[in-house]
Amino acid sequence: MTKTARPTFNLENTSSSFKIIAGIDEAGCGPLAGPVVAGAVIFLTQDLPDALQSLIHDSKKLTEKKRDAAFEIMNKLSGTVLHYGVGIAEVAEIDQLNIGRATRLAMERSVLALSIPPEFALIDGIRKPNLGCPSMTVIKGDATSLSIAAASIFAKVTRDRLMQALDLHYPAYGWRKNAGYGTAHHLQAIQTHGITPYHRRSFEPIKTMVGGPVQGELF
Repeated sequence: MTKTARPTFNLENTSSSFKIIAGIDEAGCGPLAGPVVAGAVIFLTQDLPDALQSLIHDSKKLTEKKRDAAFEIMNKLSGTVLHYGVGIAEVAEIDQLNIGRATRLAMERSVLALSIPPEFALIDGIRKPNLGCPSMTVIKGDATSLSIAAASIFAKVTRDRLMQALDLHYPAYGWRKNAGYGTAHHLQAIQTHGITPYHRRSFEPIKTMVGGPVQGELF
Protein backbone atom coordinates (compact mmCIF):
# COMPACT_ATOMS: atom_id res chain seq x y z
CA MET A 1 0.00 0.00 0.00
CA THR A 2 1.37 3.41 -0.99
CA LYS A 3 1.70 5.82 1.89
CA THR A 4 0.04 9.22 1.58
CA ALA A 5 2.63 11.94 1.01
CA ARG A 6 3.06 14.14 4.05
CA PRO A 7 3.63 17.90 4.10
CA THR A 8 7.21 19.14 4.19
CA PHE A 9 9.18 22.40 4.44
CA ASN A 10 9.99 22.31 0.71
CA LEU A 11 7.75 25.29 -0.12
CA GLU A 12 9.14 27.26 2.79
CA ASN A 13 12.70 26.52 1.66
CA THR A 14 11.92 27.55 -1.90
CA SER A 15 11.27 31.06 -0.57
CA SER A 16 14.89 31.26 0.59
CA SER A 17 15.06 35.06 0.51
CA PHE A 18 12.57 35.18 3.40
CA LYS A 19 13.38 34.02 6.92
CA ILE A 20 10.03 34.49 8.67
CA ILE A 21 7.36 32.57 6.75
CA ALA A 22 3.80 32.05 7.92
CA GLY A 23 1.48 29.26 6.82
CA ILE A 24 -2.21 30.18 6.82
CA ASP A 25 -5.37 28.07 6.55
CA GLU A 26 -9.03 28.29 7.45
CA ALA A 27 -11.79 26.06 8.79
CA GLY A 28 -15.51 26.51 8.42
CA CYS A 29 -16.24 28.00 5.00
CA GLY A 30 -19.03 25.56 4.22
CA PRO A 31 -21.15 25.08 7.38
CA LEU A 32 -24.63 26.52 7.85
CA ALA A 33 -23.78 27.69 11.37
CA GLY A 34 -20.86 29.10 13.32
CA PRO A 35 -17.92 31.37 12.52
CA VAL A 36 -15.10 30.88 10.04
CA VAL A 37 -11.74 30.48 11.78
CA ALA A 38 -8.22 30.93 10.40
CA GLY A 39 -4.87 29.84 11.78
CA ALA A 40 -1.40 31.22 11.07
CA VAL A 41 1.83 29.46 12.04
CA ILE A 42 5.48 30.52 11.84
CA PHE A 43 8.02 27.80 12.58
CA LEU A 44 11.19 29.11 14.21
CA THR A 45 13.08 25.90 13.39
CA GLN A 46 12.68 23.01 11.00
CA ASP A 47 14.12 20.61 13.55
CA LEU A 48 10.79 19.51 14.98
CA PRO A 49 10.33 16.96 17.77
CA ASP A 50 9.53 13.54 16.34
CA ALA A 51 6.24 13.43 18.27
CA LEU A 52 5.12 16.57 16.47
CA GLN A 53 6.61 15.85 13.04
CA SER A 54 4.66 12.59 12.83
CA LEU A 55 1.36 14.29 13.71
CA ILE A 56 1.31 17.37 11.52
CA HIS A 57 -0.82 16.78 8.44
CA ASP A 58 -3.78 18.29 6.66
CA SER A 59 -6.25 18.51 9.55
CA LYS A 60 -8.98 16.81 7.47
CA LYS A 61 -6.79 13.70 7.24
CA LEU A 62 -6.29 13.42 10.99
CA THR A 63 -8.60 11.90 13.55
CA GLU A 64 -9.97 14.21 16.22
CA LYS A 65 -7.65 12.57 18.75
CA LYS A 66 -4.55 13.21 16.61
CA ARG A 67 -5.62 16.79 15.82
CA ASP A 68 -6.06 17.50 19.51
CA ALA A 69 -2.69 15.92 20.31
CA ALA A 70 -0.93 18.01 17.67
CA PHE A 71 -2.73 21.13 18.88
CA GLU A 72 -1.64 20.58 22.49
CA ILE A 73 1.98 19.86 21.56
CA MET A 74 2.21 22.94 19.34
CA ASN A 75 0.54 25.08 21.99
CA LYS A 76 3.20 24.00 24.52
CA LEU A 77 5.99 24.74 22.02
CA SER A 78 4.69 28.22 21.23
CA GLY A 79 7.47 30.77 21.55
CA THR A 80 10.31 28.26 21.22
CA VAL A 81 9.56 26.13 18.15
CA LEU A 82 6.77 28.17 16.61
CA HIS A 83 4.47 31.16 16.85
CA TYR A 84 0.78 30.88 16.08
CA GLY A 85 -2.22 33.16 15.76
CA VAL A 86 -5.94 32.50 15.37
CA GLY A 87 -8.44 34.82 13.72
CA ILE A 88 -12.25 34.59 13.68
CA ALA A 89 -14.94 36.13 11.49
CA GLU A 90 -18.32 35.88 13.19
CA VAL A 91 -21.62 34.88 11.61
CA ALA A 92 -22.80 38.50 11.32
CA GLU A 93 -19.64 39.33 9.35
CA ILE A 94 -20.13 36.33 7.07
CA ASP A 95 -23.68 37.45 6.31
CA GLN A 96 -22.67 41.06 5.79
CA LEU A 97 -19.49 40.55 3.77
CA ASN A 98 -20.03 37.12 2.13
CA ILE A 99 -18.04 34.02 3.01
CA GLY A 100 -15.05 34.79 0.77
CA ARG A 101 -14.41 38.24 2.22
CA ALA A 102 -15.10 37.01 5.76
CA THR A 103 -12.56 34.21 5.30
CA ARG A 104 -9.93 36.69 4.16
CA LEU A 105 -10.78 38.84 7.18
CA ALA A 106 -10.26 35.86 9.52
CA MET A 107 -6.90 35.17 7.85
CA GLU A 108 -5.83 38.79 8.27
CA ARG A 109 -6.78 38.63 11.95
CA SER A 110 -4.82 35.40 12.42
CA VAL A 111 -1.67 37.10 11.14
CA LEU A 112 -2.27 40.15 13.34
CA ALA A 113 -2.49 37.72 16.29
CA LEU A 114 1.05 36.45 15.65
CA SER A 115 3.66 37.69 18.09
CA ILE A 116 6.01 38.51 15.20
CA PRO A 117 5.04 39.75 11.72
CA PRO A 118 5.82 37.44 8.80
CA GLU A 119 8.02 38.45 5.89
CA PHE A 120 6.16 36.08 3.57
CA ALA A 121 2.99 33.97 3.74
CA LEU A 122 1.90 30.68 2.22
CA ILE A 123 -1.89 30.56 2.03
CA ASP A 124 -4.02 27.48 1.49
CA GLY A 125 -6.52 27.71 -1.35
CA ILE A 126 -7.19 30.59 -3.71
CA ARG A 127 -8.23 33.45 -1.41
CA LYS A 128 -5.48 36.04 -0.99
CA PRO A 129 -5.99 38.32 2.02
CA ASN A 130 -4.28 41.68 2.56
CA LEU A 131 -1.47 40.77 4.93
CA GLY A 132 0.98 43.61 4.47
CA CYS A 133 3.65 41.20 3.20
CA PRO A 134 4.28 39.19 0.01
CA SER A 135 2.28 35.98 -0.18
CA MET A 136 1.47 33.00 -2.36
CA THR A 137 -1.68 30.89 -2.54
CA VAL A 138 -1.23 27.12 -2.70
CA ILE A 139 -3.97 24.73 -3.84
CA LYS A 140 -4.15 21.89 -1.30
CA GLY A 141 -1.40 23.63 0.61
CA ASP A 142 -2.39 21.89 3.84
CA ALA A 143 -1.23 18.61 2.28
CA THR A 144 2.01 20.17 0.96
CA SER A 145 3.40 22.70 3.43
CA LEU A 146 4.10 21.91 7.08
CA SER A 147 3.39 25.52 8.06
CA ILE A 148 0.00 25.48 6.34
CA ALA A 149 -0.82 22.03 7.75
CA ALA A 150 -0.03 23.25 11.26
CA ALA A 151 -2.22 26.32 10.68
CA SER A 152 -5.04 24.04 9.51
CA ILE A 153 -4.86 22.17 12.83
CA PHE A 154 -5.09 25.36 14.88
CA ALA A 155 -8.04 26.55 12.77
CA LYS A 156 -9.92 23.24 12.84
CA VAL A 157 -9.45 22.46 16.53
CA THR A 158 -10.32 26.01 17.58
CA ARG A 159 -13.48 26.00 15.49
CA ASP A 160 -14.56 22.51 16.59
CA ARG A 161 -14.22 23.53 20.23
CA LEU A 162 -16.24 26.69 19.62
CA MET A 163 -19.02 24.62 18.04
CA GLN A 164 -18.90 22.12 20.91
CA ALA A 165 -19.37 25.00 23.35
CA LEU A 166 -22.33 26.31 21.33
CA ASP A 167 -23.80 22.82 21.28
CA LEU A 168 -24.28 23.06 25.05
CA HIS A 169 -26.72 25.92 24.47
CA TYR A 170 -28.34 24.55 21.29
CA PRO A 171 -28.12 20.74 21.60
CA ALA A 172 -30.93 20.01 19.13
CA TYR A 173 -28.74 20.80 16.11
CA GLY A 174 -25.96 18.30 16.77
CA TRP A 175 -23.11 20.82 16.39
CA ARG A 176 -20.81 18.74 18.60
CA LYS A 177 -20.80 16.10 15.86
CA ASN A 178 -21.57 18.00 12.64
CA ALA A 179 -19.67 21.26 13.43
CA GLY A 180 -22.50 23.23 11.84
CA TYR A 181 -22.45 21.48 8.46
CA GLY A 182 -25.73 20.77 6.70
CA THR A 183 -26.18 17.13 7.66
CA ALA A 184 -29.59 15.50 7.43
CA HIS A 185 -29.95 15.73 11.22
CA HIS A 186 -29.02 19.42 11.24
CA LEU A 187 -31.43 20.25 8.39
CA GLN A 188 -34.25 18.41 10.14
CA ALA A 189 -33.52 20.28 13.38
CA ILE A 190 -33.74 23.60 11.52
CA GLN A 191 -37.15 22.58 10.14
CA THR A 192 -38.32 21.54 13.61
CA HIS A 193 -36.79 24.22 15.84
CA GLY A 194 -36.03 27.12 13.50
CA ILE A 195 -32.76 29.00 13.33
CA THR A 196 -30.47 30.40 16.01
CA PRO A 197 -28.33 33.55 16.11
CA TYR A 198 -25.43 31.33 15.02
CA HIS A 199 -27.01 30.24 11.73
CA ARG A 200 -25.78 31.94 8.56
CA ARG A 201 -28.81 33.72 7.15
CA SER A 202 -27.03 34.27 3.80
CA PHE A 203 -26.62 30.50 3.26
CA GLU A 204 -29.24 28.25 1.68
CA PRO A 205 -31.61 26.78 2.73
CA ILE A 206 -31.66 29.30 5.60
CA LYS A 207 -31.75 32.27 3.22
CA THR A 208 -34.97 30.96 1.68
CA MET A 209 -36.43 30.11 5.08
CA VAL A 210 -35.97 33.60 6.49
CA GLY A 211 -37.64 35.11 3.45
CA GLY A 212 -40.90 34.25 5.20
CA PRO A 213 -42.03 33.29 8.69
CA VAL A 214 -39.73 30.82 10.42
CA GLN A 215 -41.46 28.68 12.98
CA GLY A 216 -39.65 28.61 16.28
CA GLU A 217 -37.03 31.19 15.30
CA LEU A 218 -34.68 31.57 18.30
CA PHE A 219 -33.47 35.13 18.95
